[in-house]
Amino acid sequence: MRHHRTQAGSNEYRRLERGIVLTLLSEDHDERWPREELAASLRVDRSALDVAVERLRADGVLLLDGEVVLASPCARRLDALALIGV
Repeated sequence: MRHHRTQAGSNEYRRLERGIVLTLLSEDHDERWPREELAASLRVDRSALDVAVERLRADGVLLLDGEVVLASPCARRLDALALIGV
């Protein structure tokens, strides 16, 4: 298992990554999220969101379609199996 570490704020990125995944899996929004809307929804700076999105994309947790972010089929399947929760 790979661990992502940053010099400062790794817990902050972990929380942000969790927030991104849970937001993408939310049933009260279209599954496709423009990055700006996702950043606004999570109340985070766009640059921090971009770092977290890239880390999640590299691990196969989410997909990118230009400026649109969406949960990967794997993440959706794990959610359907109730393996993702708060």
